[in-house]
Amino acid sequence: MLPWLLYGVLTVVVLSLIVRLRLLQNSLDEIERQLGERLASDTNNPIFLSSRNPHARRLAAELNAQLKELRRQRQRYENGDRELKEAVTNVSHDLRTPLTAICGYLELLDKADKTPEQARYLTLIADRAEAMKRLTEELLRYSVAAGGEAEPQLEPVDLNAAVEEAVASFYGALVEGGIVPRVSLCSERVVRNLDHAALSRVLGNLLNNALKYSGGDLDVTLEEDGTITLSNAAPGLDEVQVGRLFDRFYTVESAQPSTGLGLSIARALIERMGGTIAARFEGGRLYVALYFPGAS
Repeated sequence: MLPWLLYGVLTVVVLSLIVRLRLLQNSLDEIERQLGERLASDTNNPIFLSSRNPHARRLAAELNAQLKELRRQRQRYENGDRELKEAVTNVSHDLRTPLTAICGYLELLDKADKTPEQARYLTLIADRAEAMKRLTEELLRYSVAAGGEAEPQLEPVDLNAAVEEAVASFYGALVEGGIVPRVSLCSERVVRNLDHAALSRVLGNLLNNALKYSGGDLDVTLEEDGTITLSNAAPGLDEVQVGRLFDRFYTVESAQPSTGLGLSIARALIERMGGTIAARFEGGRLYVALYFPGAS
């Protein structure tokens, strides 16, 4: 009689544990599903549990507290980022007028009689003023590109023609810099819904980047999947520098002036059009690849 009683008690205990484990598993699945939904969307809704398991409810309460802090930090970041972009835009606008005036007065001084030493100092001042003017324009363009206020004007764009047009517009500057570009386009026409003006700007920035860092060559290819790759020998670069090419204001030591915003603007414009851009350094060559996926 006693063994059967013990067997019955053990059976009840095991069944009870199985039920509790099953309920706990359901609670964890519920938490996992809701946590994914909360992280993927901008919502203030907390995680709700149908189970009354105290351990699961404590876990849900802790996750809700962390989600609340995450939302607070995200809002703080977004507000700060928006304020920074607005400040950059305002400063850029405010600097344009006096810089234009300075450049105008420098042109007038350049026409006046002056000693060689005065002419040298005037040239230095003009170069610095021009550099500030370029930086101001790039800051304004970056704030517009990264701000996202205006939606890109998407339309069917022939990537084959866009690449040919961009290389042709830079051909003179490339040849003057000792670079003869080699262009390889797929035979099939590759069409994507893009902002044509933004794409032209991106390709222009990338070709200008090639002018700065190329060791004397430039290969431009277009593949059927929508990947545009620019590659060139880059003896002045290394993997660390290439990893930072898209950072705002990062400039590689070069004989040519740079604001460090060209590739940042390119990335912002590409991402707004649904594409991606990446750079890698391999075998002494710099590879910059743009990818525009087709319609799914």
